[in-house]
Amino acid sequence: MPSPQHTRPKALLALAAVCLLWGTTWVASKEGTRHIPALQLAGLRQLTAGILYVCFFLYKQTPLPRGREWRPLLLLSFLNFVMSNGLSTWGVKYISAGLGSIMGAIFPLWLVVIGFFTQKEKMSGKAIGGLLLGFAGVCIIFYDHLSDFLDPDFRFGIMLSLIATWTWAFATLYTKKQATRFNPYFSLGIQMLLSGMLLTFFTHVTGWSVPLASIPFNSWMVLGYLVFFGSVLSFIAYLYALQHLPTEQASIYAYVNPVVALLCGALLFDERITIYILIGGAITLLGVWLVNKAFKTGAPIEQPEAEGI
Repeated sequence: MPSPQHTRPKALLALAAVCLLWGTTWVASKEGTRHIPALQLAGLRQLTAGILYVCFFLYKQTPLPRGREWRPLLLLSFLNFVMSNGLSTWGVKYISAGLGSIMGAIFPLWLVVIGFFTQKEKMSGKAIGGLLLGFAGVCIIFYDHLSDFLDPDFRFGIMLSLIATWTWAFATLYTKKQATRFNPYFSLGIQMLLSGMLLTFFTHVTGWSVPLASIPFNSWMVLGYLVFFGSVLSFIAYLYALQHLPTEQASIYAYVNPVVALLCGALLFDERITIYILIGGAITLLGVWLVNKAFKTGAPIEQPEAEGI
């Protein structure tokens, strides 16, 4: 077995890769929606990544879920990937990649709110403080976008992004209640496969898709990046980092992702980075950090995992 001295540098490198790759998925998704309808893009990405995951675990002779194990998988595939990932991809078509990443980062705040109203979970002081800071930061960010709310497309993008974070939060709470002994990583692949099949079928029958032959080469490259780097390699790197680094250190990616998305959006799409976005984003991420600290110390709710889209 490799010693910690040998594995730590590799784990830190894996964590850096996660921060970079998951942060860039927001920009890649926005670029992908230029020529591929958002839900079709999400469906193709999930279907391809799901096939790769499932084939790998079947090759490793991992047993398939049985009986009642399928029910939570079906619901989680809908909440995590059809709704959360699908709507996040759709939303970022109408808002900046940086703003979309910040909207995605606040979902731990919704965990506190939903847990309080649906499960009567008590809020710790850290959770309340983080909640107030998080929403204050979002208000500062939106203050810079007041004129943008006159644009119906912008309002639609914000609405989609909010619904995506809500469904992600509900899925996290449901995962805690329906925890099984079934392999969680195989579960992820099955969820991707099921949601990819559903989204691909839905976009085909509704006409919300374009012929595959009409998709330009650059868009196929973006899709390939989202599949291999955003859904497969980044998750492998994250698991490696999680196995060889303290959990709190491994979770730093959740606060770096929006920074990467903001910088990439500015460099590639000339997205504005204003003082309101910088201050509001910093306050929002501080609030998310406090909420995550509350999960680690008091933890009425399982610590969430956040990633790119």
